Amino acid sequence: MAEKVRTEDLYKKFDTFEALNGVSMKAEEGDVIVVIGPSGSGKSTFLRCLNMLEKPSSGKIFINGVELTSPKVNINHERCNIGMVFQQFNLFPHLSVKKNIMLAPVDLKIMGRKQAEDRALELLARVGLSDKANAYPQQLSGGQQQRVAIARTLAMNPSLILFDEPTSALDPEMIGEVLGVIRDLAKSGMTMIIVTHEMNFARDIASSIIVLENGLILESGSPDEIFNHPKEDRTRQFLNKVL
Repeated sequence: MAEKVRTEDLYKKFDTFEALNGVSMKAEEGDVIVVIGPSGSGKSTFLRCLNMLEKPSSGKIFINGVELTSPKVNINHERCNIGMVFQQFNLFPHLSVKKNIMLAPVDLKIMGRKQAEDRALELLARVGLSDKANAYPQQLSGGQQQRVAIARTLAMNPSLILFDEPTSALDPEMIGEVLGVIRDLAKSGMTMIIVTHEMNFARDIASSIIVLENGLILESGSPDEIFNHPKEDRTRQFLNKVL
């Protein structure tokens, strides 16, 4: 398998607060890496560093073999290959669902308007929202809006998708529909790094789990290793609270 993501000794400081304290990890093509840990442990900061929404204080990030932390890199070009789905859906309220999905590929001249429209309709079918193409975001439930946000991310044909707690803003009955779409992406071979508090989902979907605390990787391993045979007392304490 080809290496997709690698971080080397990643640090991120906000003034005197060290959000990341030397995170080194790697993911291969098709991996689903799930990042868990207490609130404030650096999970979201780690994701935001991976696509350089936050600039690391030191360390290196490689995605698709390109060093994103190099001053010579064209970060906007590389970022086109990295999708990100946030807690909040960030849809444009004045645009229809279909036009929200078409916007970036057309603006960035990746696709013509007709091709982008066809792709948007294809992706809406994929996330189970074919009947909502001409609806506006405020007419949708939270779960539907998050599925549109995933379709919008897929419209750019990314080779890696980062999910930052994609269900945390949703009512409980809507969580399953979003997790179902992410499960389908995993089955299709999409490389993903997911921050989530949904532990049963993490156990089911992950090829590997990283446990973060205080900006450090406490431990990492398969779902069986982390959930059933954790090596670290802090991991056990965390899991006892959330399971």
